[in-house]
Amino acid sequence: MSSHPLSTQPEDEDSIRFEHVGMRYGRGEEVLNDVSFTLKKGSMNFLTGPSGAGKSSLLKLMYLNMRPSRGLITLFGQDTSQIDIGAIPVLKRRMGVVLQDFRLIQHLNVFENVALPLRVAGVKRDAYQENVVSLLKWVGLGDRMRALPPTLSGGEKQRAAIARAVISKPEILIADEPTGNVDMEIGKRLIRLFSELNRLGTTVIIATHDLSLIPSGATHMTLNNGVLTIPENDNGSGAANV
Repeated sequence: MSSHPLSTQPEDEDSIRFEHVGMRYGRGEEVLNDVSFTLKKGSMNFLTGPSGAGKSSLLKLMYLNMRPSRGLITLFGQDTSQIDIGAIPVLKRRMGVVLQDFRLIQHLNVFENVALPLRVAGVKRDAYQENVVSLLKWVGLGDRMRALPPTLSGGEKQRAAIARAVISKPEILIADEPTGNVDMEIGKRLIRLFSELNRLGTTVIIATHDLSLIPSGATHMTLNNGVLTIPENDNGSGAANV
């Protein structure tokens, strides 16, 4: 197995904090009900729960694609309700996000899609080419670097989206069912990638239905009918109730 190019992150405050957060769509019932927790800097966290439990809504609040109906969300020490709209893109560049619909740019090939966060950040191609190639080989896309998204299978699109999310070495990685379109072997390899990124300092939160993918030592949070629970014996290295 080839190595992948990740480096350590600087120390920072708690990554994400929810305090009595509620979320509803329109006039409907709350899909998140009085959710409170803290994701500590550098922690590894898994979020499980049945379909419709509110997992995707919770993640959308984390990466600022939605605002809560009530309660306080703090991101990198900042109250998200007080963040100027012009500052949101800057904060988002500190996060890597893997969504279920992939959101690959159709006219860019796999290499270009994965390299896009670095290009946007002003990194020169000579400085990132080797890292992008190495990472694509590690996720099993070494022979698909020049392929366009419409020619990829669902699993290949998933792996390309994951590579794009981690290539910039984000401070927070948020992944919604990142192994849902790949076989078990590839799924375990991707979890190892996330674990290595976490070992080097990234705060990781992964929503999944597959309990077998949760490594020993990770915090396991459960969402059911909009209510979040965290094991009482959590040692404080991951998520904690507040």
